[in-house]
Amino acid sequence: MYQFRKELKTVACFLWLLSLVTTVVAQAQLTDRLPVDPAVRIGKLDNGLTYYIRQNKKPEQKVELRLALNAGSIVEDNDQLGLAHMAEHMAFNGTKNFRKNEIVSFLQDIGVGFGSDLNAYTGFEETVYMLPIPTDKPDNLEKGFQVLEDWAHQVTYLDEDIESERAIILEESRLGKGAQDRMFKQIYPKLFAGSKYAQRLPIGSDSIIRNFKPDVIRRLYKDWYRPNLMAVVVVGDIEPDLALSMIRKHFSGMVNPANERKREMVGIPAYTASEALIITDKEATSYMVNVNYPIKPALPQNTVGDYRNSLLRQLFTSMLNQRLQELTQQPNPPFVAAGSGFGNFIRRHENFRAYAAVGTGDIQRALDAVIEEIERARRFGFTLPELERAKKSAIMGMERMYNNRDKTESELFVDEYVRNFLSGEPIPGIAKEYSLYTEQVPFISLDEVNAVVKQLTADTNRLVYVTGPENNGTAKLPQPADLLATISAREKSAIQPYVEKLVATSLLKTKPIAGKIISRKEDKAMGVTNLVLSNGVTVTLKSTDFKNDQVLMGATRPGGKNYYGVADKYNAEYAVPVVSAMGVGEFSPTDLRKMLAGKTVSVSPIISDVSDGFKGNSGNKDIETMFQLIHLYVTMPRKDTALFRSFVQRNKSQYAALGSNPQTAFIDTMFSVMYNKDPRAPIAVPKSAYFDQVNLDRSLAIYKERVGDASGMHFAFVGSFSIDSILPLLETYLGSLPSSGKKFVPKDNGVRPVKGSRTLMVNKGKEQKSLILSFFNGEIPYSEDLELKAQALSEILNIRIIEEFREKIQGIYGGGLYASVEKYPYSNYSLVLQLPCGPEKVDTLLKATKHEFNEIITRGPQASYLDKVKKQWLEAYKTSMKENGTWLNEILEQQSIKSDPKYFLQYEQLVQKLTVKDVQATAKVLLNGKNQFTAVLMPEHVEKAAPGTKAF
Repeated sequence: MYQFRKELKTVACFLWLLSLVTTVVAQAQLTDRLPVDPAVRIGKLDNGLTYYIRQNKKPEQKVELRLALNAGSIVEDNDQLGLAHMAEHMAFNGTKNFRKNEIVSFLQDIGVGFGSDLNAYTGFEETVYMLPIPTDKPDNLEKGFQVLEDWAHQVTYLDEDIESERAIILEESRLGKGAQDRMFKQIYPKLFAGSKYAQRLPIGSDSIIRNFKPDVIRRLYKDWYRPNLMAVVVVGDIEPDLALSMIRKHFSGMVNPANERKREMVGIPAYTASEALIITDKEATSYMVNVNYPIKPALPQNTVGDYRNSLLRQLFTSMLNQRLQELTQQPNPPFVAAGSGFGNFIRRHENFRAYAAVGTGDIQRALDAVIEEIERARRFGFTLPELERAKKSAIMGMERMYNNRDKTESELFVDEYVRNFLSGEPIPGIAKEYSLYTEQVPFISLDEVNAVVKQLTADTNRLVYVTGPENNGTAKLPQPADLLATISAREKSAIQPYVEKLVATSLLKTKPIAGKIISRKEDKAMGVTNLVLSNGVTVTLKSTDFKNDQVLMGATRPGGKNYYGVADKYNAEYAVPVVSAMGVGEFSPTDLRKMLAGKTVSVSPIISDVSDGFKGNSGNKDIETMFQLIHLYVTMPRKDTALFRSFVQRNKSQYAALGSNPQTAFIDTMFSVMYNKDPRAPIAVPKSAYFDQVNLDRSLAIYKERVGDASGMHFAFVGSFSIDSILPLLETYLGSLPSSGKKFVPKDNGVRPVKGSRTLMVNKGKEQKSLILSFFNGEIPYSEDLELKAQALSEILNIRIIEEFREKIQGIYGGGLYASVEKYPYSNYSLVLQLPCGPEKVDTLLKATKHEFNEIITRGPQASYLDKVKKQWLEAYKTSMKENGTWLNEILEQQSIKSDPKYFLQYEQLVQKLTVKDVQATAKVLLNGKNQFTAVLMPEHVEKAAPGTKAF
C-alpha cells in the first residue's frame, strides 16, 4: 500500500510539473504574432498602393472588387464639410473613360444592379467603393478594373456634373433629418469630447453643399485620392496572377502628389469628469438611456495574447447581456430591451457602453437596473455555469464557420480584407481562428473574465445621455444630476449575488411515440424526396452541398389570422409573440436559451394572414434538437401569466409614443383611409392600446387552433443532411404530432382597399420632408406569368426613376416601385410607388410619374431597359440556385400556392422570352388608373425659399 501511495505521489508531482511547463509554454505562445492567412496574397506597388488577392469560387464566375481609400470626412478642410461624401458620389458622375451615368449603365448591362450590387460609402476615416463583376465574359473584368482605376484618379469633376449632384446630396441629407438627427447633433460634441470628429459628420453641411465652388471639391480629390492611401481588393473566381497583372496595369501609373498632405490621426481626449445629458424632441418616440465609459485607444490586435484578450471581452459581454435580457422577463420589466458591448465609434478608439430602451417607462429605474447588473458583475463576478454556456456558444459559432470554410462567399472575404487595410483587423484565416478558439477558450478562467469588468469600471468618468420625447405631462423627466446620482447610489448600495437557476438538461422528458412513413416518392426534376407520414403530415427533403453545415426548415399550411373576426383581432395578431414570450415545455425563454447554449438551432412558429407554419435552421449536430423544438411548439406551448404581463407591459411602453414620428403617424392615417376604417384591416402601426385587448387564454387557444393541430402541415428541409439519417427523426418527432384530419383552406376575410382614384394629404413634421406613397391595385386572376411580367415592369420603371427622378429632376435620393401579384387571400395585384422628397418637388414628381406610366403604356419600354433587367435577374439566379434558402422558399411556394416548377427550373428560358410587348401589355392592365390611392406627407409648415437661394 505504501508503494502505491508513493507512486501516486510521484505521478501527481509529475503532472503538476507538466502543467507548469504547459502553462509556461502557453504564456510564451501568447507573444506570437498572429499570422496572415496564406490564401490571401498581399503586396504593395512601387507607388504605395496596397493590394489583396484571393481566389475563391463561391459564387462561381464572379469577382468582388473593392477600392478602399484611407480618407473620409475627417480629412476635410473647414470649407469642405460633406465633400468627401460628395466626392464618392462624383465617381459615378463622369470619369475619363465613362461619361456621366455610363458607369451605371455599363454595369447594368452586364447584370450589376445599382444600389443592390454596385455601391459605395463614406465614413469618418474611409471611403470604400464596391463593385461585383460577373466574369462569364472576358471583357467584363477588364472594364471592371477600368472603372476602379477611373474612380481612383480619373474622375472628371466637370462643372455641370458637380452642379447637378448638389441637389441629390441634399436629398440624401434630407432623408436623415428628424428627431434622432436633431438630438444627436447635441450629443456628438460631448460624445467625442470636443475632438474634430464632432464637426466632421460624413453627411456634412447643407450650406456648404449648396454654395461651394467646384475647385474646392477638386482640391479634396487631388489631395487625398492618391495611391499610398489606397488598397485594391480582388476576391473571387479569378487566377491570382491574372488579378495581379490587372492591378499593375491599371494602378502602377498612379503618382502621389509632389507635396502631399500628411494624413494626420485625430485623437479623442479622455473624459475629464462624468457628465449627463437629457436631450428631448417632440417627434421622438421612446426614451433611450446610454452609458458611455471612457473612449480610449483601441487595444492592439497583433499577437495571440491580443486575440485571447478579445475573447475574454467577448465572453464577458455575452454573459452580461444574458443577465440584462433576463430582466426583460420580469412582470414589470425595468426596460424594453438592454445591451452592452465594446465598440468603436471611431477607428483606433474603443469604449465599453451599455444602453436601455425604455419606451415611455421610468428612465431612472432603467438606468438603475443596468448599473446594478454591471455592479453585480464587478463585485461578485459571474458563475461557472454562465461561463461554460458562453464558451459553448463562442466555440459553436466559430466551429460552424470552420465547417463551411470552403463554401464561404467572396463578399465576406473582401470585406474582411478592407477592414484589415483600414483598421488593422487580423486576418489569420478561419483555420487559424478555429485553432485559436479551441486552444484558448476552454482554458479561460472565471477569474480572467471577472477581471474585465473591474478594468473597465476603474475609470469612473462616464458620459450618460438620455434621448426621447419631450415631457408630455404624464411622466416626469429626471434632471441630468439625477442620472449621475442614480449611478452613484447604485454603486454604493447593497447588491445580492446572481443566483443560478437549475435548468432541465433535456427538452423532452420522454420521446414521443413515433409514426410511420407511409409514402415516399422522388421528384427528379426538383431533386427532392416527398414523404407522407401516418398522421397526414407531408415532408419534402432536399439534400445539398451548398454549405457543409447548414440545414434550413420551413413549414406551411392554409389557415392564418383571417379566420378570426374583429373581436379576436389582437388575440390572433399576437398569438405567436405571446407564446414566444412565455416559452415551451418546461422552459421559459431564458431557460430555453440556457438549455440551447452551444447549439446552432432556431425554430419559430408563424401565423400569417392566410397560412400557419414554421421556420427554422440548425447545424448538422443539432438537427434532432430542431425536431424536438418543433414538437414542443406544436404540443406544449407554455402558459405563464407573469411572463405574459411582462410581454404586455414591454409592448405598451415601446409603442406608446410611436405616433410622434411624422412618417409613422402618416402611414397609420393612410392605412385607415385606404381601408375605409375597416376594423379588420391589417395593422400598419402597433399601438399601446392594442395590447390591453390581448387575452392570454384566448390568444393561447388561437395559437393551439392554428399550430397545435398538424393536419395538412407540409414541412420542407433543405441542406447538409443525408436522406436516410433524417428519416427516423421525421417519424419520431413529426409523425407523432397531433392531427385531427381537419381540412384547412385559405380564407378570404373580405378586406379590400378603397376603389377608384383617391388622394390623401397629411401635414405632419417639423422638417421640410415629404413622402409620396402611391398604390395601384386591383383584383385579377393570378398567374405566375403575370407575376414575372409585373416584376419586369417594376424593375424597368425603377431604372427610369433613377435616371429621370434622381438624375434629371434631382427630386429624390432613392425610391422606387415595388410590385406583387398574389393568389391568396384573393387574386390581386399591387404596385406601390415610394418617393421621399422635398415638399417643393411633390407636384413635379407626381407629374413625372404620370408621364412615365403613360409612356410605358402607350409606347412600351425601350428594349435596352428590358435587356438590363434580364441580365440582372439571370446573374442573381445563377447565384441563388446554389443557396439553400432559395430552394426552401420554392418548395414551400409550390406547396402553398401550387406554383408550377417550370417558373423555377426553367426561369432562364422564361426570362429570355420576355418581350417589350409583354411589358407594355402588363402596364396597360396594372397601371390603368382605375384603383389608384395616392397619399402625400407634407411638413406642418412649408417653407418658401429665401430670395437669392439656389434652386435645385
